[in-house]
Amino acid sequence: MTTLFISDLHLCDERPRTTALFKQFISTTARNAEALYILGDLFEFWIGDDQLDHDPLAQIVAQSLASLTLYGTQVFFMHGNRDFLIGNRFADSAGLTLLADPTHLIVDDRSLLLMHGDTLCTDDTGYQVFRRQVREPAWQASILAKPYDERVALAHALRSRSDVEKSMKADSIMDVNQASVAAVLKSSNYPCLIHGHTHRPAHHRHMIDGRLCDRWVLADWHDTGASLVCSAGRLVPQDIVAMP
Repeated sequence: MTTLFISDLHLCDERPRTTALFKQFISTTARNAEALYILGDLFEFWIGDDQLDHDPLAQIVAQSLASLTLYGTQVFFMHGNRDFLIGNRFADSAGLTLLADPTHLIVDDRSLLLMHGDTLCTDDTGYQVFRRQVREPAWQASILAKPYDERVALAHALRSRSDVEKSMKADSIMDVNQASVAAVLKSSNYPCLIHGHTHRPAHHRHMIDGRLCDRWVLADWHDTGASLVCSAGRLVPQDIVAMP
């Protein structure tokens, strides 16, 4: 059996191809896996679990993920920077387990550390301030208390602001900080690190305290669906079956 890792699907109505890829992935590759780990940004935005009452796409995604339980595939989800408001109602509806960031696990006797990846981008100090703010329970409670339509408008405004700010930042600022990566690997006893967020898929190797550590950066799904497959302790990137 295999274990699958994906992230940064950014599902939304504006990207129907990505949604089609997701459905195909769920009905093919994911059904044959022992476990599926979604490491954040499943949705382009999430404004509260009552999105299930208003958004047909949210319902489709939840139903698709829940269908995997019929095939014995366990599903795990870690919050990203776009869908950090996903809560227990969506988790129950989708049949998935919420994970802390970071999460350590052993797969096929291999030590893996899972993260979304945004906490590693410490050179982007403005974003880190914003992240701390939006993860505070009081801030989240104040947002969730607003009417649904107001939260939709706020999500679109934040997305537009983010796009503008990213266009003004150096690429290096939006990538991981190497010292932060080294610190995480060292404090976690030198595991293999798997994360998304940066949309820069790659396999990196870091020498930390004389120990060689792997770091896999997951691909986004804007053009093609992709997963990282762990089988018999070996990690291999895999594109989804081509769309007909």
